[in-house]
Amino acid sequence: MKCAYCDNQVTEVVETRDNEDISVVRRRRECVKCGKRFTTYERVETIPITVLKKDNSRESFNREKLRTGIIKAAEKTSVMHDDVEQIVSEVEKELRGAETTEIESRKIGELVANKLKKKDKVAFIRFASVFKEFVDVEEFKKELQKLL
Repeated sequence: MKCAYCDNQVTEVVETRDNEDISVVRRRRECVKCGKRFTTYERVETIPITVLKKDNSRESFNREKLRTGIIKAAEKTSVMHDDVEQIVSEVEKELRGAETTEIESRKIGELVANKLKKKDKVAFIRFASVFKEFVDVEEFKKELQKLL
């Protein structure tokens, strides 16, 4: 494993923890050269998930893309980095447990929105405004009223 800071090839595992998601192992590593510590996650390689987009195109499920979308929605809210990781892992686990490997993007958006709604209402509204593609203020207002 390369050091995340200096690219040194030699690192030591300082601590290993099983994650709530049993298919993920969290490892704290320390670089032998620079001494800095960083965290890595090991995942079981599985069958790829295909996302069916609104325009009928297909793309591979991308954890990073999902994480980035959640982070943008959660900026300056009470949602912490660990919360984002938990949501991404939970959503991926639910998708992998589905009957098919082809999942509509709408379904993924609903899963994330429901999880954000429980964590932080502002992050939920931000995510929903992009995911649900609010066209006007009235649609936005209706979603806010549901929360209130």
